[in-house]
Amino acid sequence: MKTTDAAPSLISPAGRDALQLWLQGLSALEGAAANTINAYQGDLTGFLSFMTTHSGARQGLGALAKISTSDMRAWMAQERNSGTGPRSLARKLSAVKSFYRWLAEREGFEPTAVLAARAPKFQKKLPRPLAEDAARAVLDTVEMQSSKSWVAARDVAVVTLLYGCGLRISEALALPGSAAPLPNSLRISGKGGKERLVPVIAAARSAVDRYLALSPHPQEDDKPLFRGVRGGALNPRQIQTVMAQTRAQLGLPASATPHALRHSFATHLLEAGGDLRAIQELLGHSSLSTTQAYTAVDTAHLMAVYNRSHPKA
Repeated sequence: MKTTDAAPSLISPAGRDALQLWLQGLSALEGAAANTINAYQGDLTGFLSFMTTHSGARQGLGALAKISTSDMRAWMAQERNSGTGPRSLARKLSAVKSFYRWLAEREGFEPTAVLAARAPKFQKKLPRPLAEDAARAVLDTVEMQSSKSWVAARDVAVVTLLYGCGLRISEALALPGSAAPLPNSLRISGKGGKERLVPVIAAARSAVDRYLALSPHPQEDDKPLFRGVRGGALNPRQIQTVMAQTRAQLGLPASATPHALRHSFATHLLEAGGDLRAIQELLGHSSLSTTQAYTAVDTAHLMAVYNRSHPKA
């Protein structure tokens, strides 16, 4: 049985209470997204349930404080045997360690066995931005995927925001009707509630204006800016489907997704000589290393930018 399928009833009441307190703290104090909270809850439910079946008794807080290195190895081995890949196991272990740091401080024990567990090594998948001509082709081809002119205009507007402003698809679809007509810059609330100011290019403003002019649904300040066919909030799956149809028509690889347009935004800005830290702010990344991973600029190009801009070059 996979640990992720284990019933929460296998966890002691004290363990359940501690887990809920931790999750509430992540949500209230750190602004963790709902998807993150749900993922952590599943990861920890599986871990704590495994420890119950592994030991033969429900694990109270005292037992949880005594988890050993061999217990951790048994859990990781069970996860691997149940088909959990290295990347997913590393994520689960990270969640377990975060919970244990909090629990150890709260209960006053030493969590060495848990914190010393080593995550499996895995090859990080680097993002694959589109080439500039491919990105332009996507913008030109998206509107061909619908016979309804307003739907085509809507899809073009969303995709233009992803590529032209570096928005996440969730951020674009979260825009309210009151955001239009789009100003010169948008205040975006990203992951963890982190706010950033994003300049809006003229092409994005024009695309949104055209969509609103054609839309059969009235623009309402308190409703989503982008609507589905029936007038409700636009499902991100629709944009993913449109991108899949577009890349098939253009012969682009499967990596040409809506999120790849955000990668492309960052890479093309850097290729044009943009400052990496400024791009970090535009993307809403907390770490500069995350922005570096987002961009796919070869070393020769970076050296050329360096040689042009360094005062001693």
